Amino acid sequence: MNILGHKLGPMVFQFPFFDRWKFSKQMDFLAVLAVFLEKLPVERRFAVEIRNKNWLDARLADLLREYKIALVLQDLSHMPGPVELSEKFDPITADWTYIRWLGDRKAIEKQTTTWNKTVVDRTTELSSWVDYCYQIRKRGVLIYGYANNPHYAGHAPAAIEQFQNLWRAKGFPELAKPLRSRGEDLLFPV
Repeated sequence: MNILGHKLGPMVFQFPFFDRWKFSKQMDFLAVLAVFLEKLPVERRFAVEIRNKNWLDARLADLLREYKIALVLQDLSHMPGPVELSEKFDPITADWTYIRWLGDRKAIEKQTTTWNKTVVDRTTELSSWVDYCYQIRKRGVLIYGYANNPHYAGHAPAAIEQFQNLWRAKGFPELAKPLRSRGEDLLFPV
């Protein structure tokens, strides 16, 4: 990791949906996860993405908070959004967070395989994210956002531009400049 120097951003551990054959219950997963998190270098930023929606709860959040690991907030068709999560527990588990705007890959790929324009208008969803991001920024939380290319708004630059335009239209404070990552995906701190 050190070879990346100042270009090294948050690292995301993306876990798939675990069926009962891998982990029969959440506590089994958390026990293994705790041992892993304990070994991570504290000077780096790590985030954990879970695809078992029933495992997104205070137990997971408390474990991540203990190690200052961010819970990945995601916009994925079958996963709860941040507002829904916030009704059950505080999904902000560090002094920063990581958002992945992923969209509904299967639905979009049924409509097109050309990724040069917006296929599904996500303005309403993105506007909700803008409001949510503003609220957590008021708490002093740094936000890293990742727009999936191409399944969110046709292509990542369009999704980021739309987020920025919605942010400005609401009169919120100026955003930081986006940082380029691999390919056309953009990572930007809010």
